[in-house]
Amino acid sequence: MEKKYTNEQLNRIRAQSIIYQCACPAQVTALLSSTQSLYDYQTNCLNRDDVDVQVHQNIADATLAAYAVIEQCLTDVLLLEGWDLKTLEMPEAIRDKLLRQIDDE
Repeated sequence: MEKKYTNEQLNRIRAQSIIYQCACPAQVTALLSSTQSLYDYQTNCLNRDDVDVQVHQNIADATLAAYAVIEQCLTDVLLLEGWDLKTLEMPEAIRDKLLRQIDDE
């Protein structure tokens, strides 16, 4: 599976999103991690002799396609929100806005 983001990068995005209570990027990264796990599970099943290979291949193929779509969604969200794609830092303006919302509650 080709990936744009490493697990460490996904964790970095998720951590910042959770700290500042910005759930959308965190949910997308969680979905990517879950999709990766499903793909890994299916490819492990493909290596066994006692299972229906066609079923697991179908799920693995669908998972690959879904992963690419979700990963592009994450990139789009980060670009729309103004994240630094090199450092994967949340923009200061979003952090400040979210912190103000927390303070107002």
